[in-house]
Amino acid sequence: MVKHNLDTHEFNSLDEAMAFAKELGEFVTIKFDGKEVVGVFGATGVTDGKCPDGIDYSWKKRRK
Repeated sequence: MVKHNLDTHEFNSLDEAMAFAKELGEFVTIKFDGKEVVGVFGATGVTDGKCPDGIDYSWKKRRK
């Protein structure tokens, strides 16, 4: 089950739920097998020392 805003979407598998969440690109809650996972799925991270906005990553960014 994927919760997004006030909507709830049911899927047959976790893979389908994750794919849907990645397409949304927004904060969602995924519930499965008595567990709950929240976040923006498919969000980018630090690549080659750069943040998604192109700024150099530094240890100070971890605290923001």
